[in-house]
Amino acid sequence: YIQTLRKLFNESHGIFMGLQRSEEELAGKSRKAHLVQVSKNYRSVIRACMEDMHEAAGKFDPALQGQYSTQVSILSAMELIWNLCEILFVEAATAGPLLLRLLDWVRLHVCDVDSMVREVLSSESPSKHKLFWNVIGNTQTLTELELKWQHWHEECQRYLQDGTFASSPHMESICKILLGDEDAILEKKELMTTWYHFLVTRLLYSHPTVKPVELRFYAQSSMDLFLGGESSPEPLDMILMAAFEFEIHQVIKECSIVLSNWWFVAHLTDLLDHCKLLQSHNLYFGSNMREFLLLEYASGLFSHHSLWQLGVDYFDHCPEYGRVYLELHIERIPLSTEQKALKVLRICEQRQMQEQVRSICKIMAMKALRNNRLGSALSWSIRAKDAAFATLISDRFLKDYCERGCFSDLDLIDNLGPSMLLSDRLTFLGKYREFHRLYGEKRFSEAARLLLTLMTAHIAPCSFWMTLLTDALPLLEQKEVIFSAEQTYELMRCLEDLTSPNPGSAPFQDDDVETTKVEMLRLALARNLARVIVKEGTVEGS
Repeated sequence: YIQTLRKLFNESHGIFMGLQRSEEELAGKSRKAHLVQVSKNYRSVIRACMEDMHEAAGKFDPALQGQYSTQVSILSAMELIWNLCEILFVEAATAGPLLLRLLDWVRLHVCDVDSMVREVLSSESPSKHKLFWNVIGNTQTLTELELKWQHWHEECQRYLQDGTFASSPHMESICKILLGDEDAILEKKELMTTWYHFLVTRLLYSHPTVKPVELRFYAQSSMDLFLGGESSPEPLDMILMAAFEFEIHQVIKECSIVLSNWWFVAHLTDLLDHCKLLQSHNLYFGSNMREFLLLEYASGLFSHHSLWQLGVDYFDHCPEYGRVYLELHIERIPLSTEQKALKVLRICEQRQMQEQVRSICKIMAMKALRNNRLGSALSWSIRAKDAAFATLISDRFLKDYCERGCFSDLDLIDNLGPSMLLSDRLTFLGKYREFHRLYGEKRFSEAARLLLTLMTAHIAPCSFWMTLLTDALPLLEQKEVIFSAEQTYELMRCLEDLTSPNPGSAPFQDDDVETTKVEMLRLALARNLARVIVKEGTVEGS
């Protein structure tokens, strides 16, 4: 993709989206006028891109200039074909005489009459300028020519028959041209660079009121006469011939083969489909031609690192297979950064693509975990609603806490909210962090109740019970009695469950450090119980 072509892709995307949105709002004449304007907007984008190419070509080394020259030629052919399709199919019979529009078409793409007229008029003696006779026939409108044509035709025929200009070969040649004499026109073949230039010239002087249905016969004979068997038609010639024959599907087929990308056929076909010209043409595998070409174009956009976002909207407007294609292509986008992953995720969430949302979140969670970014990993796993992965990362947080004595990513853990219910381990992580917060705020009674609940409700993993009991030590040693007798008994029971060998449970690590912790806990619990008994005056239930 050449950089300057991005203007073509981006701006045409805007035109395409506008057309899809306006389809339901317009009807009748306003709809027809709107479709013509849309077609002209597409052509203006092509021409602007060509001008950018010309400007950019001079700034690069010769090796790249050839590439730019090729692209300009392709864009020029695209605009030529599009303009003819606009005249014959989009405007149809609603924009005045057909030949007038074909004259404008030839002037714009072949003759460059405007620049020739400017050169003649700016000279000191326009009538003696070498290009005077080349441009003088194009200074009147077709309406004027239609009014005078019959009179010209009769006058010229009489002068020619009378031999009035026999002494002046130039005037006699002009007279024959005005009569539409094919041989006389072909004698000036060097002034006409293409057979379709010859076609329009021939029609101007022999049949200015040509009907659309008659075009095919004049087009074929004009191409045969102009080429004269000396050369074979080029691919562009065959495309234009198919247009003159009103073979829309053949035009699209030939353009698909000849042009270097799907941009042209996808947008032209979409426009023609909105003109209700392709409704009856379904392809054998179920989709229609419009959708097939849009799918191909959008798939190409997805191969580019930034244009893929445009492709999403094209898939959205393919009702039959667009969703399936989008799902397949979304899964192949390399999630190189979190910013890009969030863009892709937003697209999937807007379209309720839940499977893809989970897949993206899992991929990003794994990446974050491999880089030891636990907070990011947990955030992605929560977004994926992946309970198993959230449990795994919660365990990593707890392990990290045991090793370092503090939590990382406190903001995330403090703001888990309802997300902590995704898994038991995540619930424990959130509640354990809440215990530390309560303790730090010196709300010791609340902290004690929460700590005990984590153990007795079996929210905490058994492997973490010793850490929780150790966290209870400072509360047991407070001047004020924090744990009630009942709570103290519960803590004692938890300690005995932890240190007594039970079938199926993890064995207690009976080393010096752990033994010392157990002895300290038993002593603290006994002292606390004694203090409670003194305070309460009796042991409840004894």
